[in-house]
Amino acid sequence: MTNGAYVGGAAGGVAAAAVIAQAIKASGAIVRVEPHDFEEILRRSERPLVVSAQGGFISKNYQYLTGYKGLAFYTKSPTELMLPGSAEVIAAGKIWIPG
Repeated sequence: MTNGAYVGGAAGGVAAAAVIAQAIKASGAIVRVEPHDFEEILRRSERPLVVSAQGGFISKNYQYLTGYKGLAFYTKSPTELMLPGSAEVIAAGKIWIPG
């Protein structure tokens, strides 16, 4: 019986790895940057689109995602970022970044 449980557990691990690999392929390249670099990227855009979410269990954090020149940029900050007034902000329940 333990052998069957082990095989099932191994198969589950392989399936989970496949799901993660597929998520990475689907999302494309996501570049993690420091909050000050993220703000600089937003300043370079005329009307940036920003997805934002709050996260954290013990301590709150703020997560942001934007696109710039074909790449997706992501940052996480312990404090809210000052977004430009020209930014279009979409509040998300959660931002999930693979890996």
